[in-house]
Amino acid sequence: MDSEAIALLAGIAAAGAMLLFYRRRKRRLLSALYGAATGMGALLLVNFFGSYIGAEIPLNAFNVFGSALLGAPFVVLITVLRFL
Repeated sequence: MDSEAIALLAGIAAAGAMLLFYRRRKRRLLSALYGAATGMGALLLVNFFGSYIGAEIPLNAFNVFGSALLGAPFVVLITVLRFL
């Protein structure tokens, strides 16, 4: 199995987990939009101000999709991984 297939399967698994999470919420759409907005906002902040702390995160399809789907925890994880 190549790395693209593994990344695709991981993305599908993350999307499924988030769909299950948002499905159990009282206000599903509002919760999903809030999670995506906070993730995108955190990604833009780290992208813009990341050079000051040495953690620039490029805006590519993986990072945008991950932050929109998983929210701010994804951005925190990517930022921590940049330091390792």
